Amino acid sequence: MNVSVIGCGRWGTFLAWYLSHIGHNVTIYGRKDSGTYIKLLNERKNEYLKLQDNVELTSSISHIITYADFIIIAIGAQQLRSLAREISSLNISSKTFILCMKGLEDDTGKRLSQVMSEELGPSTKTVIWVGPGHVQQFIKGVPSCMVVGSESIELTKKIVDKFGSDLIRFYYGQDMIGNEVGAATKNVIGIAAGMLDGLGISGLKGALMARGAREVSRLIRAMGGNELTAYGLCHLGDYEATLFSAYSHNRRFGELLVKGESFDKLAEGVSTAEALVKLSRLYEVEMPICKAVYNIVKEGSDPKEVLTELFLRRTKFEF
Repeated sequence: MNVSVIGCGRWGTFLAWYLSHIGHNVTIYGRKDSGTYIKLLNERKNEYLKLQDNVELTSSISHIITYADFIIIAIGAQQLRSLAREISSLNISSKTFILCMKGLEDDTGKRLSQVMSEELGPSTKTVIWVGPGHVQQFIKGVPSCMVVGSESIELTKKIVDKFGSDLIRFYYGQDMIGNEVGAATKNVIGIAAGMLDGLGISGLKGALMARGAREVSRLIRAMGGNELTAYGLCHLGDYEATLFSAYSHNRRFGELLVKGESFDKLAEGVSTAEALVKLSRLYEVEMPICKAVYNIVKEGSDPKEVLTELFLRRTKFEF
């Protein structure tokens, strides 16, 4: 089967490798002026893996759309709307778009499937693929469980059947709101975890996990989703990979931030924190951890002061 992958960063390149590994014909797209794409085109490898010889690379957006009926998108969340507008003039009526990305649109707070629907039309077949997993572990053969979801259980089952393997076992996701919000929000909790690491108070991660999942569940419920989804693979199930792993960009960003050092890779939780502050106000849900991350990252508040106040100075009932 032919499969297209839009995005040649760490995750997109891995997905191309993985899909080829399980027997699909794969073409991966990158912008022709992108240093990442140029390096991949010239060397067919990045710092994590080497692409198989049969994986095609292209900088033509029209080719990547016409090549396959299943199109995986693995780019930064804030780039999705512009990409959707770019492909809206092409023939996409038979295409299924699979969003392998975690985030919310920062200036609107909208879920990524909503962005696709607004730009490509409500009849667009959009699937989400979320859950824990790092490239560095997958290429060593370390398996993980992830979630696939859509508005159609038949479509969800089709994607699971075509893309599941012994390396990635899928569960059926039945709550688009919960899975999208949960997957996006875990990156913000990951930044908070990195800050705790950087401040030398990693023991508070237990409290962070318990309280973080609870505040996310409240938002999911207020938005019309199932609050229990927050305790599944999209959010709580992704905590190990995001709050503890040395490979987590969001955790690393938070750790370096409190140490006064810069981080030059994408930490999706930065933009998501801004979106969550908007959603918190819109749905009148208190989200103290996400607000704390926003205040530190966007407003320049003192991390030690904010996090100490958040976890250590309030005496209250647990539930």
